[in-house]
Amino acid sequence: MVQPGAFLTLHYRLAGPAGDVINTFAGKPATLSLGNGELSPAMEECLLGLPEGTHETFELAAGQAFGERNADMQQWVARTLLAQVGDPDERYAVGDVVSFPTPDGQGSYAGAVIEVSDSAVRFDFNHPLAGQPVTFEVRLIGVL
Repeated sequence: MVQPGAFLTLHYRLAGPAGDVINTFAGKPATLSLGNGELSPAMEECLLGLPEGTHETFELAAGQAFGERNADMQQWVARTLLAQVGDPDERYAVGDVVSFPTPDGQGSYAGAVIEVSDSAVRFDFNHPLAGQPVTFEVRLIGVL
């Protein structure tokens, strides 16, 4: 049974109105630890109390899974800075998803290109499913 802090092996699918964003069902299952921020709190809440072997689909209301869209999460990044953190010859196009290192260098975060100019690129750092209804399908393979 899934409890706070449980270690899980599972297949899962996250989909918004435009279709799947993540789907592990066709490949290798995911492993994660509840409470480490790998899933949003709303998705973790769906899993609590489920027994091993459960295959369930949850419908989360708009904004429930990843919060509302935040206009402050759309920011211009100077091309000079992009050249420092990535490939100086990189060409950016609307729709591209670019990974950035966290300030401590221990992780990364992603932004989607939404506008391009000669001197800067505008990124949307909101989660792709922020502000949207989300379908969360899960099949629990193992619970430790």
